[in-house]
Amino acid sequence: MKVNMRVQRVKVLMTFVIFGLLVGFLIHIWTPSVPTVTDGQRRLNSTIKKLLDRNEQLRNSKTTVLYRLKETTAQNECVCQGDAWHLNVPFGNLFFPRVGAEELRPAFSAKELEEIKKRRRHEYNNYVSRSHTAVNLLIIAEANIPLQYPTQGVEVQPKKSTLIPGLALKVKSKRVYRVNLTASMGTFDVAAMVDEVNISGEGKMQMILSSPLLPALNRQLEFITYTNTIFHPNTADIVQFGTDGYQASFTIKIRHKNIPKLYDPGPVGPKGEYNISTLVTIATKTFLRYDKLQDLIDSIRQFYPTITIIIADDSEHPKPVTGPYIEYYTMPFKKGWFAGRNLAISQVTTKYVLWVDDDFIFTSSTRLEKMVDVLENTSLDLVGGAVREVTGYTATYCHIISTEKGGEDGDCLHMRRGFYHALKGFPNCVVTDAVINFFMARTDKVQQVGFDPRLARVAHLEFFVDGLGVLQVGSCSDVVVSHASKIKGMLPWGQSETDKAYSKFRYINISNQNALFYFKNHFKCLTSNG
Repeated sequence: MKVNMRVQRVKVLMTFVIFGLLVGFLIHIWTPSVPTVTDGQRRLNSTIKKLLDRNEQLRNSKTTVLYRLKETTAQNECVCQGDAWHLNVPFGNLFFPRVGAEELRPAFSAKELEEIKKRRRHEYNNYVSRSHTAVNLLIIAEANIPLQYPTQGVEVQPKKSTLIPGLALKVKSKRVYRVNLTASMGTFDVAAMVDEVNISGEGKMQMILSSPLLPALNRQLEFITYTNTIFHPNTADIVQFGTDGYQASFTIKIRHKNIPKLYDPGPVGPKGEYNISTLVTIATKTFLRYDKLQDLIDSIRQFYPTITIIIADDSEHPKPVTGPYIEYYTMPFKKGWFAGRNLAISQVTTKYVLWVDDDFIFTSSTRLEKMVDVLENTSLDLVGGAVREVTGYTATYCHIISTEKGGEDGDCLHMRRGFYHALKGFPNCVVTDAVINFFMARTDKVQQVGFDPRLARVAHLEFFVDGLGVLQVGSCSDVVVSHASKIKGMLPWGQSETDKAYSKFRYINISNQNALFYFKNHFKCLTSNG
């Protein structure tokens, strides 16, 4: 009898525990997200220590003020470290997602790692030398000097000329006022002459101007021109500007004017509504799953009967998909997920492209007009939506991505679930770095980033890592596409021959991704909380 009562008490206690966890989970889901950076990002920045190290000469001077570093100051090199603690209770990871850390070097055997590191170091050094020009140099205008000059914003096209605005000298009375200009990739001249000003070095890389009258000298400085003589399509010349006892530097950017790539949106509707068919193309990649692909097409046609759908297929025995406003392209067998994305998106001729998986289903909540409205009225390049699973759960999976400088062995890549802030003027939309596998983007920007064809079957966030700093990304939770049920296909007794063949190729390990992160992106570590 006592044993039965004890069992009953345990059952009641467990019921209360499970009920409490479920209530907490629902509160966690329904609580509005705060538009801010996730707290997990706080310890990812190590620039303070680096800036202090750069001031070594100040520490050795006689006027050095002693200082001490805070204990929380980050080290010079990132550390591959996740959360050491873990709350080992049911549903614990839902409330307190654990940050895991993964070394990328184990993607290679010990025998091949050294050769891989050697080749990676060579390629990375070449990349640094190509991408870091004089534009990247830090130039500080010293305070309270008599020279006035532009610190930023002067540009010239290669082998062309431009006026240099803002040059002036502001000093007390002197017998002769003198300034000099020196360049390394171009020459100086004057667009007009001013009386009482002596000029030497016209048409050369060094010019000296002098005058007994300061107003005359400053007037002459308004007409100084710079002509680029050494061709480079995208760099900068560092100009030295000096007078007696003072020296300053500023940059003149040398680059071609960006040529716009414009798309004709077609005529606007009578009420100013968007013509989705002329603005958007839907792109997808399929492999074996022709039944799901047809369900996707049927659902699209229910809401957007004339929108173009581009399909890339790398099945072994392709079954061509035909119909109005459909473009179907075959690929070599098993060519891969990202290769298919490249093929499909390369054929898009509209301003925007919508990416969908072949097992998605359009519903009345799949409002492409909302995505177009966001892209037309903000600076975003890409906006994601939400995916509703058959269970009713709707996911957006926003991620914040950051990198941290490491040592010779590579840098660290950090990914955290979350977003930066709400998107002004668009309720239910936020700004982030990466979104779920359902998004609309500016076609030219997606083509600029591209998809690495070496990622065959498992990949997604890798695209956003490559696009970090290139793509401005947002996410809107009220644009929803449904996900076809996977339950039947995952059960052994419910799998068709197609399901079995698809699973064989689809679900593989991630060693290939880690190898690419390690070599291509110069990372040594990836940290993520899911």
